[in-house]
Amino acid sequence: MKGDTDRLHWWQTRWFVALMVLVSIIPLLKPDIPPLVDLPGHMGRYRVQLDVGSYPWLSDWYDFKWSLIGNLGVDLLVVPMTPIFGLELSVKLIVIAIPALTVLGLLWIAREVHGRIPATALFALPLAYSFPFQFGFVNFALAMAIALNAFALWLRLARLGHVRLRAIIFVPLSCALWLCHTFGWGVLGVLAFSAELIRQHDAIRGKGWRHWGLAWVRAGLACVPLALPMVLMIAWRTGNHVTGQTGDWFNWRAKVGWLTMVLKDRWQFFDIASTAVLYLILFKGFRDPAIEYSRNLGLSALFLAAVFIVLPRIVFGSAYADMRLAPFLLAITVIALRPRPGLSIRGTALLAVLGCAFFLVRIGAGTVSYWMFDQRYDRELAALDHVPVGARLVSFIGEECGNKWLMSRLEHLPAIALERRLAYTNDQWSMPGAQLLTTKYTQARTFAHDPSQVVTSVQCPREFWRPLIRSLARFPRDAFDYVWLIQPPDYDPKFNAGLIEVWRDGKSVLFKVDHSQPGPDVPDSELYPKYVRRVPF
Repeated sequence: MKGDTDRLHWWQTRWFVALMVLVSIIPLLKPDIPPLVDLPGHMGRYRVQLDVGSYPWLSDWYDFKWSLIGNLGVDLLVVPMTPIFGLELSVKLIVIAIPALTVLGLLWIAREVHGRIPATALFALPLAYSFPFQFGFVNFALAMAIALNAFALWLRLARLGHVRLRAIIFVPLSCALWLCHTFGWGVLGVLAFSAELIRQHDAIRGKGWRHWGLAWVRAGLACVPLALPMVLMIAWRTGNHVTGQTGDWFNWRAKVGWLTMVLKDRWQFFDIASTAVLYLILFKGFRDPAIEYSRNLGLSALFLAAVFIVLPRIVFGSAYADMRLAPFLLAITVIALRPRPGLSIRGTALLAVLGCAFFLVRIGAGTVSYWMFDQRYDRELAALDHVPVGARLVSFIGEECGNKWLMSRLEHLPAIALERRLAYTNDQWSMPGAQLLTTKYTQARTFAHDPSQVVTSVQCPREFWRPLIRSLARFPRDAFDYVWLIQPPDYDPKFNAGLIEVWRDGKSVLFKVDHSQPGPDVPDSELYPKYVRRVPF
């Protein structure tokens, strides 16, 4: 009869891991389009890359060129999957895989480091639906999910003594991960080096700075198989077509904010309270003598914390770089915890029950939240039944000044018109070198790309968003056939001059542009009040 120290408990079994992986996908089962902020915009780009050769008007509006960049994860996967599943289902399946792989990776890492999955590791699982995922950074999120599993494989091969095999496997694997998203490759490098540093130091069995220095060198040599993407990075960032700056360093206020928003979704109090639970677990790990930290993952957490501190907010023109790392820093720190051997099985089981309950509550809330977003998507997208294929569509989505906790998830919904109706939409990003697609529809002028689709009731400080009345008065009418207002702020109906209503649902409305009629004749004094700094229209 095996003792308690040899027997696997219910949260350490393979069936439990499989069950948690399956539970993690529940919120994404109902929505046809996963309600992630940027995802519809990406789906519009996927449609162009797949069909730009079949519909000549797409090439009149957009310039799409394949190039080797560290941001191609989902872009590449939809190519073989779309002929089988269709574009929307392909994207949904890929997005569903992200939280599933994240949960699997966290539990696998915990298993490799601790020998068995500690009960405390279950508290990290809700971070599979972290704020960067909610934002729709799908290439990033996919790369991070893969990176977690790759790190677990790195640890396992080292534990089994297959170091040479590990080197062979991780040369192509690191290149594929970089191709998915550079961030995932970078985080894998940090995790692998920190783990290897502890392994090499323990192998030397020495103390003092000299032994740590030798361990540092050996760890660096062991991580050489991960270094090949550095050549790809240099080739990417030295191209003449590349734009995008790096900046906003050491923005402490933003960094502290990111650490409180790791579970940001819909209900502010609930999300912050859930985040507080994670910090309470970490605090308990420091204070409670019955809980300890793994040296391996503890060092990984310290390395990631250093990267988080140094990382600027904008990298290569992509915003929220440091924000993206925050939930993974927290996740690695949480799974570094483990109950000490002296803790009773009753106390350990209670931790496991609480961790499992925490995960299930967050999944339940996320399922309700996504169902509500999906209902809104269905209502708004009914407008596309009245948009002909190939239409030139300008869209304006209502937004409020300031950073609200609840993000509407509508900011890039117009791109579904591009994805479903092959229509022009003004919400695509245009950043050569960071995206494969750039807009070239010069007739649209400053209404050609993101963020021209976001409108407000007044001019917001430090934002490029326009007030709705200015957008309606100044958009080039000869460049567009339809105007789509999605949950716009209240405005004077006189700005609808020259527009014919063809569909309405509440405040949202679709207009057809009557090119034979002039737009509203409004003086600049009404569009640019004296107390508002004038910005280009």
